[in-house]
Formats: sequence, structure tokens, C-alpha cells
Amino acid sequence: MAMEKFSGLKGKAFLFLIFFWSLWFINFSGRTIFAPVMPLIEDEFVISHARASSLFAFTSFGYACSVFLSGIFSGFLGYKRSIIVSLAISACIFFAIPHVRVFNVLVFLSFILGISIGIYIPSVIPLITEYYEERTWGRVIAVHETGASMSIFTSPLVAIFLLQYFTWREMFYVVGAFFVIPAIIFSFAGKEVKVQPTKKGFFSSLMKNRHLWMLGTIWVFAAGACLGLYFVLPLYLTKELGIDIRHANTIFSISRLGGIFVSILIGFIVDKFSLRKTIFLVVFITGILTMLIAVKNIRSIEVFLFLQASISTAFFPVGLVSISKMFDREKRGMATGLIVTLGVAFGLGIVPYLIGLAGDYISFRLGIMIFGILVMLSSGLTYFMKELK
Repeated sequence: MAMEKFSGLKGKAFLFLIFFWSLWFINFSGRTIFAPVMPLIEDEFVISHARASSLFAFTSFGYACSVFLSGIFSGFLGYKRSIIVSLAISACIFFAIPHVRVFNVLVFLSFILGISIGIYIPSVIPLITEYYEERTWGRVIAVHETGASMSIFTSPLVAIFLLQYFTWREMFYVVGAFFVIPAIIFSFAGKEVKVQPTKKGFFSSLMKNRHLWMLGTIWVFAAGACLGLYFVLPLYLTKELGIDIRHANTIFSISRLGGIFVSILIGFIVDKFSLRKTIFLVVFITGILTMLIAVKNIRSIEVFLFLQASISTAFFPVGLVSISKMFDREKRGMATGLIVTLGVAFGLGIVPYLIGLAGDYISFRLGIMIFGILVMLSSGLTYFMKELK
């Protein structure tokens, strides 16, 4: 049975959007919750900055593999059932983390966690675009995307709160419980979307699409600037700048507050202005602000962190709307999977690891400065995306 399409954001349509928002918030928190406690993990296992950052790399590699495969094989389970499986496996991983005593085991679990949470985005975007009419996509996807911004903002605050009552290990029991609840609810709510069998030559034609690779490349640098940098900022603030972990997490959290409002605002801008010009401005400004985070004055860093985090989050709703506009229903899930795979593998995996290496051998500041320059330069790729208006 075809899914009912909503023309507005009232009543049942709004309730479903809020539920999808909560799923994205919880899913995203599966990655962001590690960053605030990373200094504690690093100290307990007595490891280097680069080795600690490798935890994010392995989570990202697992996430990338999952996103890629989810876009190809989602027809086996269906989009709704894929999300339920994702939540269930993630819960099991979080319940297992408190028992880990060897860092390599934690790395392995982080890889499996990446696989489980990576199922979500390629499954939910086809659901959303099937459930809501096309003229509402900009607003719906933008509101949905604020779940990520809220997760980025609240994770440090949640960590500060939970660490008052639990050790960092025990804290993950609480996180696991929050994955179980929506899995049960979603089992009884919503309709499944019928996935059409993949046609012969479907994958090769998609891989030849130049927009796929250009948007994917931009996604790498945008993801690195927003989340790759996010993962190593607590180490930068505490280890290189000497800020107390509680104060660092407070700065860390507040800097992410603006992203919530920017994500909503960008949804209305997307419906009125050129997607190509919007992507260029967002990525270019993000690159400049990333470079400015490397200044020496801590008060200035707080300001630039807030601005950088606010602007960088604007890219993702614009990027997801761009994917939805550029690819038809059959290709949309796989295109999302491929593009997000590139962003996760390199932007969330390689970028924090390389910045961690810079922190070990030179300084976090230099690594962040160089990366900011690369982000700024990547915005130039929008020049070749003239069809995306």
C-alpha cells in the first residue's frame, strides 16, 4: 500500500516528523556521546591522542560501510525494519561497552556500532520523501536535521550530568536504554515503503553521475568541519589549551547551540534561493571560521567555535535536499548512501585521525588551520554544479 503523502506539517504529519526527529537525535547521539568523555577514556587506557582519535575513525569506517550497503540492499528488509534493526543492535553495543577492559575491544565495538547506526540515514530519507509532498521537503528535512544539531549541543551537557552519578562506563547503560524505547515504538507505528528491485546497470549509471562525486567531495570537507573537528575538540581544549574538562565541555556544548536555529532557518532559505549558491556560501564561510578556531586567545576561540558550529551545520539539510532533487525515487536511497559514505569515511574518520596526529607531533592548532584552508577551497566545486539551481 502506498504511503499517504502529507501536504503540511500539522496534526499527524507533525507527530511523525517529531518522531523521525527523535530517531535522528538518538542515532546521532550514538556517535557524539563519545567525544565529551574521550579525555577520560584516553587517560584510563593510557593512549596517545592519535590512538584515542582512532576510535572515531573506526566508528566512521563502520558507519561508511553500513551507509553504503544500506543504500544498495535496503530492499531486503525495507526502510522501516532496517531502522528498527539499527536501533536494536546499537542498544546491545552500548550495553556491552561498560565491560570492556582492552582498548582494542573498544575499537572493535565502535566499528560494529558504526555499522548499526549507519543504517539510519539511507533508510529515513526515502521514508520522509515518500511520506511528505515535494514542496515541503526543504522544511521537513531541515527540521529533521536539527536532531543532529541538538545532539551535538546536548551531548556534552548530558555527559556532564551523567558523570555526576555514574562512571563513564556506567553512563553507556543509560545511552543503550534510549535506543531500546524508540525501537519498540517504531515497531507499531508507521508504514513500510515498498522498495523496487534494482534494474540492470542501475549502479554503474549512478556511479557515472558527476554530481554524485562533486557533492560527495564537498560533503567530506563539510562533515570534517562539523563533526570530524567536533570529535577532537575536547582533546584540543583540555590537552593543548589546558582547560578543565568540565569547563571545556561547557564551551563545547554552548558552541553548538546556534546550529539548532540555523538548521531550521536554512530550511526556509532552501525553498527560496539557489541550492548551489547556498552550498558555496555555507562551505566557504565554514572554512574561514575553521581557520579562525586556531587563534591563540581562548575568548576568541569560544566566539569562533560558536560561529563555526552554527554555520557548518547548515550544509547538511541543504545537501540532503540537493540529493532528493537530483536523484529520482529509485536512486535516492543509494545516492544518499554513497555520498554520506564518502563524508563519513573521510570527513569523520580520516580528518579527526590526521588532526590527532598533528596534535601528537606538532600541534592541534596547525592541523585545524590547514584543514580550514582545505574546507574553504572545496567550496569552489559548486562552480561545476550549474545544473543544481
